Amino acid sequence: MAATKHAQLIQKDSQDYLTEALFQLLEKKSLEEIKVTELVTRAGVSRMAFYRNYQGLEDIIRQYFAPKLSRMFDNVIFQKSATIKLQDMQTFFDEFAAQLRLSTQRNYEYLIRDLFTENMSHYYENWTGLDPVKQRYWSVFMTNGVYGIWREWMLSGQREPLANLHKLIKTLQDTTELALKQR
Repeated sequence: MAATKHAQLIQKDSQDYLTEALFQLLEKKSLEEIKVTELVTRAGVSRMAFYRNYQGLEDIIRQYFAPKLSRMFDNVIFQKSATIKLQDMQTFFDEFAAQLRLSTQRNYEYLIRDLFTENMSHYYENWTGLDPVKQRYWSVFMTNGVYGIWREWMLSGQREPLANLHKLIKTLQDTTELALKQR
């Protein structure tokens, strides 16, 4: 049992070292310019440690961002109070804005967008009384719209209060849903 716990600690350390090293390299290079050899050298781990944990560099990024995005969406899905939700979202966006800027500069934003889409799709699953085809397209529409709004807001310096943005998204969500139900 102790060996298993020890192996798990070593695996976690390797993952942490690889994640930290990858983000250090991303400060200077785009994702496609980084090679596994360069990453493992920077992280101080073996290639075997890398391939034991990941299939590619994208997996490190997904593993890093997935719980952060899921945690934010959990606040929305589990309908915490508006005050708590907005405070948690503000904290998330304050921390995430710099990472999003880097992702746009270093060509890995698509990974964050994919994770965002997964979370939004989960949120909108069976959310309305729409027929399945309208539901699917409405979910895609809202997912891309919300991502686009948040992206623009973060990249432009978060000038507007988050509460205003939240109200805007809610209005767009409610009016488009209502329009689809009326047709």
